[in-house]
Amino acid sequence: MSPDIEGSLEKSKEWIEKNLKKFAFKKLERQIIKSGICVECGTCVTNCPEKVLAAEEIDGKYTPNLVGKCTACGRCGQLCQFSAIICINDTVLTFEELCHSCGGCMAVCPEGAIEEKERKIGVAEFGTSEGIAFGQGKLNIGAVQTPALIRHVRQKTGNEAITILDVPPGTSCPVIEAISDSDFVLLVTEPTPFGLHDLELAVEMVRALELPFAVVINRSDIGDEGVAQFCQEEGIDVLLEIRSDRMIAEAYSRGVMMVDVLPQYEKDFLQLHAHINDRMTVR
Repeated sequence: MSPDIEGSLEKSKEWIEKNLKKFAFKKLERQIIKSGICVECGTCVTNCPEKVLAAEEIDGKYTPNLVGKCTACGRCGQLCQFSAIICINDTVLTFEELCHSCGGCMAVCPEGAIEEKERKIGVAEFGTSEGIAFGQGKLNIGAVQTPALIRHVRQKTGNEAITILDVPPGTSCPVIEAISDSDFVLLVTEPTPFGLHDLELAVEMVRALELPFAVVINRSDIGDEGVAQFCQEEGIDVLLEIRSDRMIAEAYSRGVMMVDVLPQYEKDFLQLHAHINDRMTVR
């Protein structure tokens, strides 16, 4: 072997051992193949930790070629709205703590280089009390995949009996996941400017989802008439009004049902159930 070829081979091996990373094919192509240093030794194919290189004959010469993996095109990073994938030059960085598991990156990747993997995001707990089954989900600290946890809890509930889902406030992804395909949505609000603002957004949401709904006004004797006026103007049924009462707050702080300390509300809740049952659209 001539000194020139031997020198090129050693230079090629040295560069590969130092620089070949998961997303380094662009550098390999630029600094070794296109620069004319490549001597077709096959070292990069043999040593690639991801096994994504193959020797391909081009114009009578066998040169390394990326097969079926990331080309650092950047489409996944451009799509991700949560900054879970960031593309910097030839490097792709992933931050799984920010991933919402939407699957968009896999859908747009032209090379099929992205795969899902399981990751624990929290726990789901289930039990029974006085013949009533219940369940709850708890996210790990720092986890953001609330919809996935809600979806898991919902899948465990079944369709044999009435299921009540206590949904977080707002109109974000967790709320959408929780109420999707529900038979009825009961919006609970308070007669304050903040309550009215959130109620307007929630009403717009359930109407967009074409779900039957009604309103309950909690602490109805505080605040102003804005919520009641809005419901009247929009033709929204207010099925129940609950007055502000310290006994109610003390009861639920101890885990006691309000009807156990204020039995007069039992009739109101039975009527509420009857109204919902009459209006409910079974899906």
